[in-house]
Amino acid sequence: MKTAVEALLALEPLGDDVFTATIPDRGGMTRLFGGQVAAQALLAASRTVGDERPPHSLHGYFIRGGKPDVPLHHEVDRTRDGRSFTTRHVTVRQNGEAIFELLASFHDTEPGPDWQTEPPPIDAIPPPSEGAPHPRLGYLGRLFDIRRVRPAQEGSWVLHPYWIRTREPIGDDPALQAAMLAFLSDIALMASARAPRSAAPLVSGASLDHAVWFHRPPRVDEWLLYSAEPVANIGARGLARGTLHTADGALVASTVQEALLRTAAP
Repeated sequence: MKTAVEALLALEPLGDDVFTATIPDRGGMTRLFGGQVAAQALLAASRTVGDERPPHSLHGYFIRGGKPDVPLHHEVDRTRDGRSFTTRHVTVRQNGEAIFELLASFHDTEPGPDWQTEPPPIDAIPPPSEGAPHPRLGYLGRLFDIRRVRPAQEGSWVLHPYWIRTREPIGDDPALQAAMLAFLSDIALMASARAPRSAAPLVSGASLDHAVWFHRPPRVDEWLLYSAEPVANIGARGLARGTLHTADGALVASTVQEALLRTAAP
């Protein structure tokens, strides 16, 4: 029997590297969560590669907002199969229109140095057992256990840094683990792209493009510390970058996202 997470990302093969899926409405959803679309696209690409080559990066563009209860078609283009790297291009369509484009690269594991920048001061950060659950995440809160590191600020949607893991084990399938990391990497990242002291009301916002680099094999059913910070907020676009570390400080992945952030006129 499939777990809730496996059911969430389930793909039905249609042949010729095309997969279909329908994401149901979960209580008044007007559009699909972008991280879920990206996760399914990465999983579709992974199903044409094999477990011997895990993904090392993905780059995605959100083109249109997806709708629940309408079938998605994931069309995988086998761009290249090299000696060390594999490249896949995935177009996700709904009603015949592209809503998401993904470029993913996969790499045979090779020996080499094991170095990273200093992790956040995890010893000084409250552990997940002391963190307060986030109350405004809808169905995402039923899939993921998310614990705040800092108290919520009045009127702010900024959540990072926070601890996160799936609420149930999802097994050892590396493609599913990587896909779920792509899923959760989109949670609240757009809010972190705003200028730190911006007081202008946000009229509308949307993720424009999203990138993930996988440094180590992820385990998303174990606690990860997700930290993010704004890089720039100029005109109507903001950029945020983030990192995901294990509880012992190992860097698992890095993320970058550009978002459309339209504020009210002065």
